[in-house]
Amino acid sequence: MHFDNTNKPTGAKRLLLALGHSFRAFNWLTKNESAFRQELILLLVTIILLFTLELSLYERVMLFCATLFVMFAEIVNTAIEATIDRAGLEIHPLSGLARIWARLAC
Repeated sequence: MHFDNTNKPTGAKRLLLALGHSFRAFNWLTKNESAFRQELILLLVTIILLFTLELSLYERVMLFCATLFVMFAEIVNTAIEATIDRAGLEIHPLSGLARIWARLAC
């Protein structure tokens, strides 16, 4: 199966397909990445804290955004690792370097 760049869906169909891909990725992350599951728990704790602590609106937004950023960094790290694994499972110095940089970036 090859990607056809000239026959891409548009409009509502494109949005629905993108939403489906996002749900599939979320389910995969939840099932396969323990760090992502831990960060989901962190998000739940953050949401509870947002409603229980007396914080200004700015502090609430910053706390929520910081938690989402941690989750985003984990998703990017997982994507980099999956791409490296897709390229090949053999041990290679550049693969190790990419994994190190992915961890440092998170």
